[in-house]
Amino acid sequence: MSGASPIRPVLAGVDEGSDQRTVVRHAARQAGLHHTPLHLLHVTGHPESTGTTRDGDGEGNGPPAAAVTERLAELARMEFPGITVTTETVPGRPAPVLLERSAEAAFLVLGHRGSGGFPRLPLGSVSQQVATHADCPVIVVRPGETSADPDNRVVVGVDLSDLRARALDVAYEEAAARGASLQLLHATFHPGEVPTGPSLVAPDFEALDAAALEILRTEAAKRLDRFPEVTVQARVERIRPAAMLTEASRGAALLVVGTHGRGGLRRLMLGSVSGEVLHRAAAPVLVVPGRDGDRQAS
Repeated sequence: MSGASPIRPVLAGVDEGSDQRTVVRHAARQAGLHHTPLHLLHVTGHPESTGTTRDGDGEGNGPPAAAVTERLAELARMEFPGITVTTETVPGRPAPVLLERSAEAAFLVLGHRGSGGFPRLPLGSVSQQVATHADCPVIVVRPGETSADPDNRVVVGVDLSDLRARALDVAYEEAAARGASLQLLHATFHPGEVPTGPSLVAPDFEALDAAALEILRTEAAKRLDRFPEVTVQARVERIRPAAMLTEASRGAALLVVGTHGRGGLRRLMLGSVSGEVLHRAAAPVLVVPGRDGDRQAS
């Protein structure tokens, strides 16, 4: 059996909020960078409704809710004329619908306003659920917190205990697509590392940090042939990882983090570091699923 694989679109979950233009601009830019279509999906939040309205040509002939996506589609077509934009309005609860659709998307882009990614929902419930459980990488944009004129810089947090994670490769791909520089950051701090009893000797932190930095440089060298155009800076600090990533995100174009795909843990929680930067970062956060939870992984 043969045939070309379908092109996976960038899927943007949108609602009636006034800040959705920022989300759509980021999703449209992502679609342009990866030469793929943009699909705007509005989940009405009314499960009792029936029917699905798809609008590929921009003619709003569905129920009134379709106007939400059509206004945003016109913005995307005007500012990013090189991409194909389609729209869809469906009934249901946002998180389950978006999670189901994530299996068919290249990226899923959502807004996160701090009081819920969609109206009437508790703190970050949709963005947190989707980022935790989606099958594709998820980009969470915080309108009002993201720099209007960011540096051409991608930041990635590197977990040295899980170097097979896809986050590092995805960060390289994003930097290459943008013509951006890439910062590889590793931070570690555990209160237990500091001895408190008598006759206890503190670890050689400088040696540990130097070893970690060498690992980062080795990982960068492995990718030099594939990404020769990407300028890389590696940095190690003895600080809380979330604090380091949050600070580095200021002015950045994108912050990339991974979820732990060990066993079933990713299905239960996003992880303390990824979860914290999702709420505090000053740049869009790209959450890359762990290998065992990513159906698209080879």
